[in-house]
Amino acid sequence: MYAISLGDGAELCPLEPWQAEEFLAHVDRGREFIGRYNGLPDAVTDLESAGAFLRTYAERAAADTGRLHGIRADGTLVGAVLFRRLDVAQGIAEAGCWLEPSAVGRGLVTRAVRAIIDWAVEERGIHRVEWWVSAGNEPSIAVARRLGMTKDGVLRESYLYRGKRHDEEIWSVLAPDWRAAARES
Repeated sequence: MYAISLGDGAELCPLEPWQAEEFLAHVDRGREFIGRYNGLPDAVTDLESAGAFLRTYAERAAADTGRLHGIRADGTLVGAVLFRRLDVAQGIAEAGCWLEPSAVGRGLVTRAVRAIIDWAVEERGIHRVEWWVSAGNEPSIAVARRLGMTKDGVLRESYLYRGKRHDEEIWSVLAPDWRAAARES
């Protein structure tokens, strides 16, 4: 199995169906925290649903329509980054993430998303990477800013989550801007 170093004892690596038990334990550790803005804890509630979620992303990877990668800190699964949507023909991808509380504040998501955007832009020819986020999710919005994304707009009360309507912000970065920022750093 491959792993990409994120520094500080952390790495980015695949998440696969055979890891369902470990994945469920990770979701359980972060269930309340992750669930503030992310529906993952509502979808992954037991070993069967954890395996089904991981199989969905294995199928998306095989179909070239999505990807899921775990973030490990000192060998423990503490979060993930993903392409919820990957449309190579259109050159558009939607990235996302989550972390359990023990991993917050270390810059892991920013470094991990940077790695998958680099791959999408340079290896797959993706032109636009989007970041859809609840307007109340300040930490996720801060990631979009650190990645050099531009706020495209707000979809007012477009997202019904746990019985409440939320505004959703759309942020994005275009391949030429991504490459220019990489050359400057």
